[in-house]
Amino acid sequence: MPVSFRLLRPTLGLAALAGLSACSSWVGHDDRFMAVVPLYRVEIVQGNVVTKEAAEKVKPGMSRDQVRDLLGSPMLTDAFHADRWDYVFTIRRQGAAPQARRLVALFEGDKLKSFEVPGDLPTEKEFVASINTFKPKGNAPKLELNEAERSALPKPVRPAPPSAETGGPTRAFPPLEKG
Repeated sequence: MPVSFRLLRPTLGLAALAGLSACSSWVGHDDRFMAVVPLYRVEIVQGNVVTKEAAEKVKPGMSRDQVRDLLGSPMLTDAFHADRWDYVFTIRRQGAAPQARRLVALFEGDKLKSFEVPGDLPTEKEFVASINTFKPKGNAPKLELNEAERSALPKPVRPAPPSAETGGPTRAFPPLEKG
């Protein structure tokens, strides 16, 4: 094997290793690289989405089952603090700002004593708008008909019930027993 090929193999191997190590340092540390070459990032959603409407329904004196029915199962329960439920929500989506919220329900026995809610809790519409990375051009499509449009629709035609005469061919079978 010529001398040039013997030197070329290790050089190519070192260049490949240097290139791979450079890729791993770009992914997490430099957002400028991510802006130039957008890589796919996994969407991470954890916890319970609690909106302002749902939080307003929770009142002191409710049972644990009633709170669970309204908000879902808590994200964190602690064996050492059995009277505390933590509702934690985090979301990281590509193209949307990351969000994190923490709500705390404190119980006395089986009854809700207090419910700590952050001041920036969004309504359902605000939450959907904040995670919606698809921005349609123009007006949003209409999803529901009003009463005038419903009344203008043709009435459904119901088929007539089948008459008893349209039974089909009948067969006569000989009796099974003779006698």
